[in-house]
Amino acid sequence: MIKGILKAIILRNNPIKFWKKNGAKIGTGCYIHGTADLGSEPFLITIGDHVRVNRGVSFITHDGGTWVLRGLDEKFKNADLFGKIKIGNNCHIGTDAVIMPGVTIGDNCIIGCRAVVTKDIPDNSIVVGVPARVIKTIQDYEEQHKGDFDYTKHLSFEEKKKYLIEKYNK
Repeated sequence: MIKGILKAIILRNNPIKFWKKNGAKIGTGCYIHGTADLGSEPFLITIGDHVRVNRGVSFITHDGGTWVLRGLDEKFKNADLFGKIKIGNNCHIGTDAVIMPGVTIGDNCIIGCRAVVTKDIPDNSIVVGVPARVIKTIQDYEEQHKGDFDYTKHLSFEEKKKYLIEKYNK
C-alpha cells in the first residue's frame, strides 16, 4: 500500500522522471500529465521532443485479446502480443486519448481528445475519433484559425483572465 502511495506521489510530482526510470524514452521539452498512463511496458514507448501528453492519456503496448486464446488452447498458455509505440517531435496528445500497440505518430501531430489511435499517423496530421482518422493537416489548421489566435502565453494569470473575460463576455 505504501509503495502504491509513493508511486502516486512521484507520478503527480514528476511523471517524466517516473516513466524514464521505468524505461520510457522521452525527449526534451516534454510535458506529461500525472494521470497519463504509459502502461505495463513503458520501455516499449519512445516520445520525441516537445510533446505534450494530457490528462488521462493511455499508451497500450500489449494486446489483451490473447487472454481469450489462452483460454481456448493450451498452446497459447504463455502467449502475449506486444507492440512498440513511437511519438514524433512536436506533438500534442489530447485528454483521454488512447494509443494502441504498434502505432507510430509522426512529427507535428495533434491527437484529439478521446481519440483511439489504432494505426500509424503521418507527419503534420490532426486526428480525431474512434478509431482515429486524419481530418486535416497542421497547415489547414493554421489557415483555418489564423485570425482566431489569442496571444496570451506572456500574460500573467490575472492579465489573461481579464483579457478573456473582456473578449468573450461582450
